[in-house]
Amino acid sequence: MANRFWIVFGDIHERITAVERIDKLALADGVFLSGDLTNLGSRESAGRIVSAVTKINPRVYAQIGNMDTPAVERVLTEQGINAHGRVVDLGDGVCLAAVGFSTPTPFGTPSEVDESQICQWTHDVLERAGAFAHVILMVHTPPRGDVVDKLPSGAHVGSPGVRALIEKYQPAIVVTGHIHEGVGEEKIGRSHVLNPGAFAQGGYVRIDETPSGLVAVLRSVV
Repeated sequence: MANRFWIVFGDIHERITAVERIDKLALADGVFLSGDLTNLGSRESAGRIVSAVTKINPRVYAQIGNMDTPAVERVLTEQGINAHGRVVDLGDGVCLAAVGFSTPTPFGTPSEVDESQICQWTHDVLERAGAFAHVILMVHTPPRGDVVDKLPSGAHVGSPGVRALIEKYQPAIVVTGHIHEGVGEEKIGRSHVLNPGAFAQGGYVRIDETPSGLVAVLRSVV
């Protein structure tokens, strides 16, 4: 495997200025935005977020989160970078499988769908990703877990269905978000699951291609 790497972050909520401080961002083989680019955003706000990243590194794939509107998704589609529901061939047997939106929240945000829809999308991308040796799953809704879906109250609000699918398909790396307080990492079987928290607070994930497979680490610009 070549010496390649990718950067993943999300929960930007229109606070993108720290992107200039991501280490070696311009050299990354891809930049993946996991959702919540905006706060109920317009086409203009979506375009501003995407352009702030692409001016540093044009190799971008992105998906919407629950706080993004249909207008945001249209911008991603028009720019040819919408990864939601797709399996993107990254070469050398590596792929990105991507699922945006979120399960229902107490806040009635614009891009929520029910658990069964999130699970159907996740099943479909992981099924197609089976043709690849090394799978990166970028899913805005976290799996039910010990760390990555934990609220300050101690409640776990991740998706049981997404967890079951990770247990079944065992993607090498899972990067999630949505729950800003769930910063951290854990294992689900062999899958390494990471939640970098909100990029508004500087969190991101770097994934490196190594001779033994994909290795992911939590990073921060602060």
